Amino acid sequence: MMFYRLLLVVRRQRTSLRWQNWCLARSSASAAEAHSVALPVQAQVVICGGGIMGTSVAYHLSKMGWKDIILLEQGRLAAGSTRFCAGIVSTARHLSIEQKMADYSNKLYHQLEQETGIQTGYMRTGSIFLAQTQDRLVSLKRINSRLNVIGIPSEIISLKKVTELHPLLNVHDLVGAMHVPEDAVVSSADVALALASAASQQGVQIYDRTSVLHVMVKKGQVTGVETDKGQIECQYFVNCAGQWAYELGLSNEEPVSIPLHACEHFYLLTRPWETPLQSNTPTVVDADGRIYVRNWQGGILSGGFEKTPKPIFTEGKNQLEIQNLQEDWDHFEPLLSSLLRRMPELETLEILKLVNCPETFTPDMRCIMGESPLAQGYFVLAGMNSAGLSFGGGAGKYLAEWMVHGYPSENVWELDLKRFGALQSSRTFLRHRVMEVMPLLYDLKVPRWDFQTGRQLRTSPLYDRLDAQGARWMEKHGFERPKYFVPPDKDLLALEQSKTFYKPDWFDIVQSEVKCCKEAVCVIDMSSFTKFEIASTGDQALEILQYLFSNDLDVPVGHIVHTGMLNEGGGYENDCSIARLNKRSFFMISPTDQQVHCWAWLTKYMQDSNVLLEDVTWKYTALNLIGPRAVDVLSELSYAPMTPDHFPSLFCKEMSVGYANGIRVMSMTHTGEPGFMLYIPIEYALHVYNEVMSVGQKYGIRNAGYYALRSLRIEKFFAFWGQDLNTLTTPLECGRESRVKLDKGMDFIGRDALLQQRQNGVYKRLTMFILDDHDTDLDLWPWWGEPIYRNGQYAGKTTSSAYSYTLERHVCLGFVHNFSEDTGEEQVVTADFINRGEYEIDIAGHRFQAKARLYPVASLFTHKRRKDDIELSDLHGK
Repeated sequence: MMFYRLLLVVRRQRTSLRWQNWCLARSSASAAEAHSVALPVQAQVVICGGGIMGTSVAYHLSKMGWKDIILLEQGRLAAGSTRFCAGIVSTARHLSIEQKMADYSNKLYHQLEQETGIQTGYMRTGSIFLAQTQDRLVSLKRINSRLNVIGIPSEIISLKKVTELHPLLNVHDLVGAMHVPEDAVVSSADVALALASAASQQGVQIYDRTSVLHVMVKKGQVTGVETDKGQIECQYFVNCAGQWAYELGLSNEEPVSIPLHACEHFYLLTRPWETPLQSNTPTVVDADGRIYVRNWQGGILSGGFEKTPKPIFTEGKNQLEIQNLQEDWDHFEPLLSSLLRRMPELETLEILKLVNCPETFTPDMRCIMGESPLAQGYFVLAGMNSAGLSFGGGAGKYLAEWMVHGYPSENVWELDLKRFGALQSSRTFLRHRVMEVMPLLYDLKVPRWDFQTGRQLRTSPLYDRLDAQGARWMEKHGFERPKYFVPPDKDLLALEQSKTFYKPDWFDIVQSEVKCCKEAVCVIDMSSFTKFEIASTGDQALEILQYLFSNDLDVPVGHIVHTGMLNEGGGYENDCSIARLNKRSFFMISPTDQQVHCWAWLTKYMQDSNVLLEDVTWKYTALNLIGPRAVDVLSELSYAPMTPDHFPSLFCKEMSVGYANGIRVMSMTHTGEPGFMLYIPIEYALHVYNEVMSVGQKYGIRNAGYYALRSLRIEKFFAFWGQDLNTLTTPLECGRESRVKLDKGMDFIGRDALLQQRQNGVYKRLTMFILDDHDTDLDLWPWWGEPIYRNGQYAGKTTSSAYSYTLERHVCLGFVHNFSEDTGEEQVVTADFINRGEYEIDIAGHRFQAKARLYPVASLFTHKRRKDDIELSDLHGK
């Protein structure tokens, strides 16, 4: 009854003058003046979109010295989703890059009013994040630890403190909370107008009511844009079109895939309390209740992310300017009920309006930025997943740096457009995926969770066979990969529902797979790896690869080289293995999610050459045979000697396996364990797999998954790209100087930076940590991103971790920095600095002692030893 009474009140208020005034979008004077003038015919940069993203990019480009910039808006400035933004600036994010973007945005908005003279409504209110469950509290503690080490004040608080900060909250069902005191609220439209005004003062030309029809591209390079008012030649185009970014990307002659989709997003506005809420009243996020609440003109603004979202615009139809969509109180009712439980006194408050506005979401809940892999000079900043205001300042800064310097100042791979392929741009896929993504924004995200929609999109020919044998699946770049295999006597349903920050239910399963890899032989389907063939009629392929890769590829035919593909700063754009098939052709294996990024990087340098580049990922099924008996299995199947004397390490040879011919067999496993990789033409995949499993029975063969692979590679100190290595990590910082041809007199991308770094020293070192006082059964597990402390001082973060079944300890990999205690500046990190430190790993606020190591513990893997016999005090590197 309470809900329907509120509904009647709302309907009486539909024509409220206050609401009309609140949602009226304003255009800047500069935009109005520019509107009456003919468009220029040429510019360096054209930005499409006058919301928070477009104006932020324009603002930062102009701050960095670029002046020949045009910003086009099809309606009025800030009249898109920016206009309806709830105005909350929150730094409490799971990803480090998102925390940094939000922190920068907060600081930028704080000083913007003083810089421009335009009132932005900035008010530092702080945020309170509530926990109804212990798991939610653990999640908040993990975030809290990460915020503190990057200088963002945050603390876990008691329920009494919650009541002191916000007396209207009902706290009876809570177990704890986190307080972030420097979070803020602003008027999002005014922020966009202030950014536009500042950019205009720096020379940026702004034109509203001007639509971009399509972007002109010639020979893979942006040459201009066509608008409804004429053409503009340009070198760079930035798609900040928000709701319209997907359609605009498709409008090009060669479409740019920008996978995002809109859903309806609801929030209500109330009239002020009889005693209006103070302007600095904290914002409240009750993720377990799926709602957020902030002060709004003495009353409240409250919305949330419901479990059953409503996708819109799937057919591509959209509005010129975003208007308030149709009210749907029945749909909003669960969120309203949650709000009334959290703030019971709201029952007496008059509701002014239910706002329904579109928000865009991406397939993985992370925003999209970066350069198109198909068109140089075509940049994108869109898909903010309802966090556009929090990210807007930082995202605009990083994209501007990308355009001006060729790379941003932070590692943004997790947000890079090239993490997606065209396969994620199906309208049906996007519609179904965003219906899962939007609720996930407030769902509890435990480690190793997987999306449920859009699955079985890319599969190995062995998928059905492995699935029938108990494979549990994870998805990477749309490709299904086995995590582990459930034995017939295990409860499948219980395992599927097992979600925890502690010891997982699959622990024993993965242990048995690792044991089999150590003592017998396992087979892992690794078909998802990106695979390229590179060839030429002469020596061109070798010449260009020598320039593109850091290691020497002029090796005898059949040899395999581990190498990095570096950028000008010496950082890893890719970490891969390359086999020389013959004098003029090479076979390249890269991480799964590198398919688009690696292709774009290679074609950028090969486009004017006579080198043939072919993506053959789909042509080959890859089987990883790991273990000491792998040599017996392959010897029996090929009738060829496979011992190290005949088939040395890092060697590649085409041979027959069973009845199938032309199998590329490589003596490597990506784990440090003995064994082989088999790259099998897909038509032979099922036959080879059946033969391997049949012959392997006598040697104790079994299937294994990526969780076992992870444990094996981390205990052997094998760093993986995208987890431990990124564009800001150099080979010298992770002990891979031997994989770089610095002293061979050959030029390659990144060489100068590495020579300089070798002379000056490194400022971070990849280090292995073995947890000492950690109880695997009872304590929270390390997963990734945990702060590392050296002698009590913050020194870095973990990049990946796994339980080592050999050491019977947890092992973490992470980078150690040397921050000056006086100035906080980074100093050179030496091996001696690493070895002299006492280390702790912070897991959700609890610090565990850890032993540091710069090299793998080789002696521990040559023969079996009991945990009690391992002298971890001797594990320090020499």
